[in-house]
Amino acid sequence: MTVDEHNEPSDDAQRVAELQKQVDGMQSQITEMNRTREATEENTNLSSEVQSLKEKLDEHSKQLEQSAEKLSQLQSENTVLGIKTKPAAW
Repeated sequence: MTVDEHNEPSDDAQRVAELQKQVDGMQSQITEMNRTREATEENTNLSSEVQSLKEKLDEHSKQLEQSAEKLSQLQSENTVLGIKTKPAAW
């Protein structure tokens, strides 16, 4: 840093120091923006994955419901068949 005849920083040196502070501040902002962007991308990826898992869960829930209905039908048929075959087995 240059000083004038009164041992005070020159206008040029002060301006350079101010500009350097601004540059440092902007670099910090850029770094923070990059971190935010990365986090947003991760959140977007996670949101997509969550949506995919929800769709799979819905599909499996429907299959489970269908299986429960089929089981109920089979149990009813077995009950009917059991009643019909019991007298013959006696």
